[in-house]
Amino acid sequence: MRKKTRKKTPVSPERLMQFGSAYAPPLIIGAAVNCKVFDTLEAGPKTLEQVGHATGASERGLRAIMNALVGLDLLKKNRQSEYTLTPESEAFLVRNKPGTLAGLFAMAGTHLVPDWLHLSEAVKTGVPPMAVNQEATGPKFFSVLVENIIPMSYPAAAALGQALKLGKTRRPVRVLDVAAGSGIWGIALTQQSPLVRVTAQDWAEMIPTTRRITQKFGVADRFSYIEGDVLTTDVGNNYDIATLGHILHTEGEDRSRKLLKKVFDAVKPGGTIAIGEWLVKDDRTGPLNGLIFAVNMLVHSERGDTFSFNEIKSWLQEVGFKKVRKLQAPGPSPLILATKP
Repeated sequence: MRKKTRKKTPVSPERLMQFGSAYAPPLIIGAAVNCKVFDTLEAGPKTLEQVGHATGASERGLRAIMNALVGLDLLKKNRQSEYTLTPESEAFLVRNKPGTLAGLFAMAGTHLVPDWLHLSEAVKTGVPPMAVNQEATGPKFFSVLVENIIPMSYPAAAALGQALKLGKTRRPVRVLDVAAGSGIWGIALTQQSPLVRVTAQDWAEMIPTTRRITQKFGVADRFSYIEGDVLTTDVGNNYDIATLGHILHTEGEDRSRKLLKKVFDAVKPGGTIAIGEWLVKDDRTGPLNGLIFAVNMLVHSERGDTFSFNEIKSWLQEVGFKKVRKLQAPGPSPLILATKP
């Protein structure tokens, strides 16, 4: 009898070809943000010439990026060659919108991509081209980044406050915002009750950024500040809530475990720790965003990484926290909550 042979599924290079130009979309979007293309089109349809007149950018350059944005479904173009925003770009790429990601794309070419160009060397050596988790170099990077990622953190922080029923509290609530950055985690909690007071800890050079943003949100009078390194600075104690908004991935495992012990000591019995992170599966097979972010940590930090829920759960239990659980919230991953007994 003849042996049956299975037909092999044809292999196409199409997916790899797409990867080959995957660097282009964020840089195109960033250029459009920096040239105020989306802001200009918010008022309504405009031709290429009209956008050029409003922005001062060259028609040649605008034609290239705006047609590419049509291909990316971030702009539409009608028969009169007028360009308009799509619902997606109108919601997230106009600078004055509350959920805007415009700032994040605007910094792609200046703050994010340049270090990624040294990825091969970082893989060989295990050393990043510049470690932004160090106090000597970090503030210059994070003072730009933290405000631009507010739209990523704010909805999750608001969901945290709702889950903890802060809107119904009748007693003062003390919050420790660890490595506060923009202060958005504490800001979102103060908005839910006038009884919430926040202590924001961060490097001395970051605190002016935190102060400015709390003033922008109108809650500066309910913030106090502690300057210094997260592990060596006295942050006080008797807090009801401690927030670690996307901090552990820059610290790495060893410093993260020490940090969780410090937070445990700072929280009162019955208090809650809330952690925002890019979580991955235990076997590191997904999700893709978390796996890519681990590479981002290789490029930008000395020990940074992404971790699984079970890893972080074990660290929390190791220092004494109980009732470790997930809270579904807007963001890259669920929040992790735990209680001090």
